[in-house]
Amino acid sequence: MLEDTSFAIHPGKNTETEAIRFCDIGNVIDVEKNSQGYSFQCEKGHVIVCFYHPSIVRIVMNPTGKVDLNGSKSVVVEPESMPITEKEISDTFLLQTEELEVTIRKQPFRVSIHEINGRVIVREKERGMAFRENGEVIVCKEKFTTEHYYGFGEKSGFLDKRGEKYEMWNSDVYAPHNPETDPLYQSIPFFMTLRQGIAHGIFFDNTFRTTFDMKSYDNMYTFHAEGGQVDYYVMAGPTPKEVLEQYTFITGRMPLPAKWALGYHQSRYSYESEEEVRALAEKFVERDIPVDVIHLDIHYMNGYRVFTFDKNRFPDPEKVIADLRDMGIRVVPIVDPGVKKDPEYTIYQEGVRDDNFCKYLEDDIYIGEVWPGKSAFPDFTEERVRKWWGDKHVFYSSMGVEGVWNDMNEPAVFNETKTMDTAVMHRNDGNPTTHRELHNVYGLLMGKATYEGLKGQLNGKRPFLLTRSGYAGVQRFATVWTGDNRSFWEHLQMSLPMVMNLGLSGVAFAGPDVGGFAHDTNPELLVRWTQVGAFTPFFRNHSAIGTMYQEPWQFGERYENIIRRYIKMRYEWMPQLYTLFRQASERGLPVMRPLFMEYPTDEKTYNLNDQFMVGDNVMIAPILVPAITDRAVYFPEGDWVNFFVGEEYEGGKVHLVHAELDQLPIFIKKGTAVLQNSYISNEKKQGNDMAMHIFASQQNATYTCMLYDDDGETFAFENGTYLKLDIEIISTKDQVVVEVKRKEGTYQPSYQNIKVNVIGLSEGQHVIINGAKSGKQTTINL
Repeated sequence: MLEDTSFAIHPGKNTETEAIRFCDIGNVIDVEKNSQGYSFQCEKGHVIVCFYHPSIVRIVMNPTGKVDLNGSKSVVVEPESMPITEKEISDTFLLQTEELEVTIRKQPFRVSIHEINGRVIVREKERGMAFRENGEVIVCKEKFTTEHYYGFGEKSGFLDKRGEKYEMWNSDVYAPHNPETDPLYQSIPFFMTLRQGIAHGIFFDNTFRTTFDMKSYDNMYTFHAEGGQVDYYVMAGPTPKEVLEQYTFITGRMPLPAKWALGYHQSRYSYESEEEVRALAEKFVERDIPVDVIHLDIHYMNGYRVFTFDKNRFPDPEKVIADLRDMGIRVVPIVDPGVKKDPEYTIYQEGVRDDNFCKYLEDDIYIGEVWPGKSAFPDFTEERVRKWWGDKHVFYSSMGVEGVWNDMNEPAVFNETKTMDTAVMHRNDGNPTTHRELHNVYGLLMGKATYEGLKGQLNGKRPFLLTRSGYAGVQRFATVWTGDNRSFWEHLQMSLPMVMNLGLSGVAFAGPDVGGFAHDTNPELLVRWTQVGAFTPFFRNHSAIGTMYQEPWQFGERYENIIRRYIKMRYEWMPQLYTLFRQASERGLPVMRPLFMEYPTDEKTYNLNDQFMVGDNVMIAPILVPAITDRAVYFPEGDWVNFFVGEEYEGGKVHLVHAELDQLPIFIKKGTAVLQNSYISNEKKQGNDMAMHIFASQQNATYTCMLYDDDGETFAFENGTYLKLDIEIISTKDQVVVEVKRKEGTYQPSYQNIKVNVIGLSEGQHVIINGAKSGKQTTINL
């Protein structure tokens, strides 16, 4: 309660904690190869080293007993069988795969990991793995002066996390988010290191409260947990993209979302009645502003009881949902974990009767205060409870709901700690342990229950789940929004590196509340934020109770026209975005990317916070401050062209770019292409005129792009009902050659061809499409 007062810096506050010292695990006593991997018995700990891929090694240390390799809530694969070369030389034990070498010094136990060519990935020197008698564990690694750190999930501040210290403890934070606000709602204990253009990753799979310290020491960084084992994976890269592929190989990749989930979402805390929701939907249609989703916050419920509607406010929810669906709009209701303590409430009755709620060791149900008042919380660590909770969503799916919004699932509780008592026990599928250990995975497991429940109920349709809280692997079930931001320009600025680092943590489908949630937005801020939102993976406008309404038309015709234009632009760019989401589901790559992901050897991209890439060839450089119409933009290597006005820019330089309020600076790398379609109406959304815009280069350039399409709604693509075209574009000073290299899938889209528009041809440069000479405007038949 006193952390926001001067008591927080009381000089004697940490005396007892500081008196506790770490104990090194000591020398190796014995080495054994067994079915689990390579086992090292040390003086004060047991270590196992095993390989999940030639580029991925796992290291687990238990200071008190036998190593447990089966407790992860995030890892979805087993170790691979692969050739491993073993060598023992004096004080050193070597393990080598095709891609990396693990060197273990025996006295004392120290781990170094190198690429096969000898380059150091990570190294332990004076300090390595250690523990405290109170159960804490720590790992120390050498810090190199040229290293930059990224990821760590949902963290505020700049893109590069060098010089920072972060805590993983899922927390409900309504107070203004600023660069020192930590922790927040998500705990993803993974980071990527970039050193002189070469990348590697570390995933510390420990669900206790953990800390990553890239700040306190000049020559090393540490990661530390309040309990449990040391359990971490090193991913060798060596490119940033390969690190993400390796990390998401371990923790899973996002499911391909439905196209409607990629559209524009409108929300408020709250639209409080059926009449208000209907009027809202009608205004979007009348004003020709696209919207795919209207969210219902907590006021739709009967006394905030989940799996209910307030019959006074929403007398016929099924009809509202059906009528909006006919307008091309889905309804996504909020579902929190807190179940109101009410003996006449069916969900509470079932939870008590079937022993589904979290309890103390003494068998008393834990009761905490949240929106419904005194509430019980399902124990999502138990499979049968997850099944029960998931099945309850038939209440919504039977009404036509295809998506759900999970909030307050840290879990948030209205008390001094902001969460559940850490002494509460979780049954954990037969391995009972405390909330202190499993707090960080509560939201992840709620998401798993919700997603799997909906998937089983939607008759082959893809469910949508939005979550505030999660842990590593959350991408397998949910989209993430960045929580209770505010309508400040600083929060718009901060949202870019925040979403980019979530993407670098495996969460490709993420975004902030456009316009800001709390505080009052203003027309200029809403316009500039909507321009950014049109290109962030998740695109939702959301505002808090007691603040100004911020729907697209709230500030007059001038601003409404600009906002409409950019929301429509989201739908025009949908083919490009949908193809990128397909790549994310297959490879784990972000849709919204920091520039260094595409240009890892360019040091000027390493902490570039106010620009981002959409895929590998589109760069967005938004205006992020008020009353500004000119900004400096850094262009990496290559030649670039302004998407709207055609102005060209030489790469490797900073250029001054002009952008009036109605302009978002969008740049396309020459020699590449973008895919677009037309927006038709709210009901039909997209037209039948797929187009590919090729931006000709006069330099020798080869670019491969992909068009991916399917029905956008079902899982039929898993059985081959999709369209995938791999298209190669070769630009020289004489010609632009376009060739479909491969076509896959049986899906027949509504469009029969792709309209090709070659932009920026020089005099004498001609176009060849699939071997035939063509004009700058032609078609590729499907």
